[in-house]
Amino acid sequence: MQAKPPLKVVLCSPRGFCAGVVRAIDTVEKALELYGAPVYVRHEIVHNRYVVDSLRAKGAIFVEELAEIPDTNAPVVFSAHGVPKSVPSEAEQRNFFSLDATCPLVTKVHREAAIHFKRGREILLIGHSHHPEVVGTLGQLPAGAVTLIETAADAENYLPKDPGNLAFVTQTTLSIDDTAEIVAVLRRRFPDINGPHKKDICYATTNRQLAVKKVAPVVDALIVVGAPNSSNSQRLREVAEREGCPLTVLAQRATDIDWERFASITSLGITAGASAPEVIVEEIMDAFAERFELKVETVSAAEEDEFFPLPRPLRPERAAE
Repeated sequence: MQAKPPLKVVLCSPRGFCAGVVRAIDTVEKALELYGAPVYVRHEIVHNRYVVDSLRAKGAIFVEELAEIPDTNAPVVFSAHGVPKSVPSEAEQRNFFSLDATCPLVTKVHREAAIHFKRGREILLIGHSHHPEVVGTLGQLPAGAVTLIETAADAENYLPKDPGNLAFVTQTTLSIDDTAEIVAVLRRRFPDINGPHKKDICYATTNRQLAVKKVAPVVDALIVVGAPNSSNSQRLREVAEREGCPLTVLAQRATDIDWERFASITSLGITAGASAPEVIVEEIMDAFAERFELKVETVSAAEEDEFFPLPRPLRPERAAE
């Protein structure tokens, strides 16, 4: 029997679930435990097919709009990405028992935008159009109150009504480097622009990108475990490419891997987006272990101990009432 070729595997740390994703998934699971199936969820609770399928198997029903939900007493959960104000308003009109699983770091951005609006500022949102988080943030304020800036070119071409009365907020799952470039353009053009006191890009996005920056330059290939519609996973892939990794692949499951592309590698980096469970990292490691003799090490960029409590109606003291 032919010996398996050696492969050094470098695991990025931190990787995978962040506190906001854990809170969102726990919200659906706790609602199912307390109230039974079904629990309706507007949009994918987090952008990961494995997670969504697991919750669906337990009795969660995923819809894109509240109009798809029949009149019901069952809980209705809003996803971690946040929703426009029109959504909770519609839920209230229909007397739904709604549970908001919006990540608290996204809620922070919503609050910042509301304060800028109250102070009469023109607001710029740095982010990607059509991403649910951006749709939710734009939907916090009246139409036209926020202008979306997607690129440095957008920032260069933007013409405000009053250059001295501007503010910006950002999507939480962006590339640190891309965002810094856009912010630099805005600050150069509008020195008085108001920005966040603390950066809007969330700690988990930042830490996962920093770990990839350490690993990508020293491996032959890097796998990002995550979904194509996951913004933070796509940014990890882009960061690895920018850092010079010759082969960077986004994979949802081990079955996505094209083994021919990995046949001649001697080192492999693995990370996972903030909505990707560790069980899939293990599945992919097992698939490589079938083909290679693995030597595994971990490279760490930060320690994480953040915790976000569940929505109030699901906390033990409330559930016991």
